[in-house]
Amino acid sequence: MIARTLENSLTEWFRKKPRKPLVLRGARQVGKSTLVRNWARQQNLKLAEINLERHPRLDLIFQSNDIPRILRELEVLANLSLALPNVVLFLDEIQATPHALPALRYFYEEKPDLPVVAAGSLLEFILEKHSFSMPVGRIDYLHVGPLTFSEFLSALGEDQLVKILQGFQLGEKIPEMAHARLLERQREFLFVGGMPESVAVYQNTLSPLEARAVHRSILQTYQDDFSKYNTSQKFHLLLQKILDIFPKIVGQKVKYSKLSSDDRSVDVKMAIEMLTRARLLLPCYHSDCSGLPLKVGRDEKVYKLYFLDVGLFNYLCGLEWSDISKLNLRELVHEGYLAEQFIAQHLAYGSKGLEAPELFYWLRESKLGNAELDFVISLASKILPIEVKAGKSGSLKSIQQFVRQKQVKNTLRFDLNLPTIQPVSHKLTGPFHGGEEISFTLISWPLYLVERVKAISL
Repeated sequence: MIARTLENSLTEWFRKKPRKPLVLRGARQVGKSTLVRNWARQQNLKLAEINLERHPRLDLIFQSNDIPRILRELEVLANLSLALPNVVLFLDEIQATPHALPALRYFYEEKPDLPVVAAGSLLEFILEKHSFSMPVGRIDYLHVGPLTFSEFLSALGEDQLVKILQGFQLGEKIPEMAHARLLERQREFLFVGGMPESVAVYQNTLSPLEARAVHRSILQTYQDDFSKYNTSQKFHLLLQKILDIFPKIVGQKVKYSKLSSDDRSVDVKMAIEMLTRARLLLPCYHSDCSGLPLKVGRDEKVYKLYFLDVGLFNYLCGLEWSDISKLNLRELVHEGYLAEQFIAQHLAYGSKGLEAPELFYWLRESKLGNAELDFVISLASKILPIEVKAGKSGSLKSIQQFVRQKQVKNTLRFDLNLPTIQPVSHKLTGPFHGGEEISFTLISWPLYLVERVKAISL
């Protein structure tokens, strides 16, 4: 059994008074159902689990919004009284009975003491087919993504490494032997990824080949789902084309002509939006970073893309374990894109599931020269620029330009080095800078510390 930090978020929700129904959202195969089952077992709760895919006739019953009638039907299927203490109703695959979604508001209004959890995939596509909307204000969400690197370590029994990561504070040291071991485990994570099934297989077999077979199966499932996107066969082919070419454009500003020169830009844009709604792609939008929240300065026309999971991304790239095991880490992250993918999926799901995945970066395009920061995040009511370097060194030109324009005092660089903090003073050159001198603090962390970003005090 793989423990997940999201179980704490479930426990916090369960203790709330009043408590709204909770909907788990995320791509297929990220372990939503397993998460609920493991959490209920650990909390000694009785789980009344109903897989709604197996009972499509329930959709008409949910449509009635008659809660006493609905509960009677569910109790028969679960063979468990929902009036008992410590019972949690779990409606799995809720997308199979669409009218169960708006019915959740009536559970909240009429049976507020009954804990209700629902899980489903492709919910946005289901809502498109119906006139009703989600019961805003009467349900809570938990956004589920792949396992994190620390959860991967925990699954492999690396308890001491997990302790080092979770307890790390800004300014502390990491033992060199631990650092070397963490980099090697990170190499494994870059191949296996964080999809729960691939991690479980690797946990039991330590076979990269078996993990790769899981990647193949998951991606096939995603492709089979294209028929559920409410689109034509032509769009199915376009969706597949985007997946095929995706390794060539990951982490780059999206240009529709690069994705498909044979299709209209409006169709390519729609296809990307579909893959995003299915949570397969993670868009990272340019923000002008003029203030907080960052989404206020978001430009929806300027964005780059990352994939749901680094292990699945490696499969799309065609990388084999024999390739990865022979390369040094600098070569492995080929110009930084694997490193960026690793950072992106951790930042996107870094809010304990309480917020939908969201990523921002900063881009300045000018005749005098371009500048780009891989990511920007808000932290303690301030903006923190983030640069990701594949190797152990790299230029700070983009960070310097950002510091000059936005007057920030702290910056973060992820690379392969042991953690350091250093003051930087630099005199800018060029006809428009006039020898202006800037000063800032550069926090340099190894990639594997990404989960500790919120421990940085600005």
